[in-house]
Amino acid sequence: MTRTPTEAERINGRQARLVAIVMAATMLLWMGAQVLGGRLGLEARYAFLFDFAAIAALIWALVVTWQIWRRQSARDK
Repeated sequence: MTRTPTEAERINGRQARLVAIVMAATMLLWMGAQVLGGRLGLEARYAFLFDFAAIAALIWALVVTWQIWRRQSARDK
Protein backbone atom coordinates (compact mmCIF):
# COMPACT_ATOMS: atom_id res chain seq x y z
CA MET A 1 0.00 0.00 0.00
CA THR A 2 1.44 3.38 -0.97
CA ARG A 3 1.40 6.35 1.34
CA THR A 4 0.13 9.71 0.12
CA PRO A 5 2.72 12.45 0.64
CA THR A 6 1.79 15.26 2.99
CA GLU A 7 1.52 18.87 1.85
CA ALA A 8 4.90 19.66 3.47
CA GLU A 9 6.52 16.78 1.59
CA ARG A 10 5.06 18.01 -1.70
CA ILE A 11 6.35 21.53 -1.03
CA ASN A 12 9.80 20.17 -0.17
CA GLY A 13 9.79 18.05 -3.31
CA ARG A 14 8.82 20.99 -5.53
CA GLN A 15 11.51 23.19 -4.01
CA ALA A 16 14.14 20.46 -4.28
CA ARG A 17 13.32 20.00 -7.98
CA LEU A 18 13.51 23.76 -8.52
CA VAL A 19 16.91 23.88 -6.80
CA ALA A 20 18.18 21.03 -8.98
CA ILE A 21 16.97 22.76 -12.15
CA VAL A 22 18.49 26.09 -11.12
CA MET A 23 21.84 24.47 -10.30
CA ALA A 24 22.00 22.51 -13.56
CA ALA A 25 20.88 25.46 -15.69
CA THR A 26 23.29 27.79 -13.93
CA MET A 27 26.26 25.57 -14.61
CA LEU A 28 25.30 25.00 -18.24
CA LEU A 29 24.71 28.69 -18.89
CA TRP A 30 27.89 29.67 -17.05
CA MET A 31 30.01 27.23 -19.05
CA GLY A 32 28.35 28.35 -22.28
CA ALA A 33 28.99 31.99 -21.43
CA GLN A 34 32.65 31.26 -20.74
CA VAL A 35 33.10 29.47 -24.06
CA LEU A 36 31.12 32.06 -26.01
CA GLY A 37 32.90 34.94 -24.32
CA GLY A 38 36.28 33.45 -25.21
CA ARG A 39 35.33 32.89 -28.84
CA LEU A 40 33.85 36.36 -29.25
CA GLY A 41 36.75 38.00 -27.46
CA LEU A 42 34.60 39.71 -24.84
CA GLU A 43 36.29 41.79 -22.18
CA ALA A 44 37.15 40.25 -18.82
CA ARG A 45 34.50 42.33 -17.07
CA TYR A 46 31.81 40.33 -18.85
CA ALA A 47 33.37 37.09 -17.64
CA PHE A 48 33.21 38.46 -14.10
CA LEU A 49 29.58 39.43 -14.65
CA PHE A 50 28.75 35.85 -15.66
CA ASP A 51 30.74 34.55 -12.69
CA PHE A 52 28.88 36.75 -10.22
CA ALA A 53 25.50 35.80 -11.69
CA ALA A 54 26.39 32.11 -11.33
CA ILE A 55 27.58 32.64 -7.76
CA ALA A 56 24.33 34.43 -6.89
CA ALA A 57 22.23 31.58 -8.33
CA LEU A 58 24.26 28.96 -6.47
CA ILE A 59 24.04 30.87 -3.18
CA TRP A 60 20.26 31.06 -3.65
CA ALA A 61 20.20 27.29 -4.25
CA LEU A 62 22.27 26.73 -1.11
CA VAL A 63 19.92 28.86 1.01
CA VAL A 64 16.81 27.08 -0.29
CA THR A 65 18.45 23.68 0.25
CA TRP A 66 19.28 24.68 3.82
CA GLN A 67 15.64 25.74 4.37
CA ILE A 68 14.41 22.39 3.05
CA TRP A 69 16.82 20.55 5.34
CA ARG A 70 15.74 22.60 8.37
CA ARG A 71 12.04 21.99 7.68
CA GLN A 72 12.65 18.29 7.23
CA SER A 73 14.73 17.94 10.38
CA ALA A 74 12.17 19.93 12.42
CA ARG A 75 9.38 17.68 11.13
CA ASP A 76 11.29 14.50 12.00
CA LYS A 77 11.71 15.45 15.67
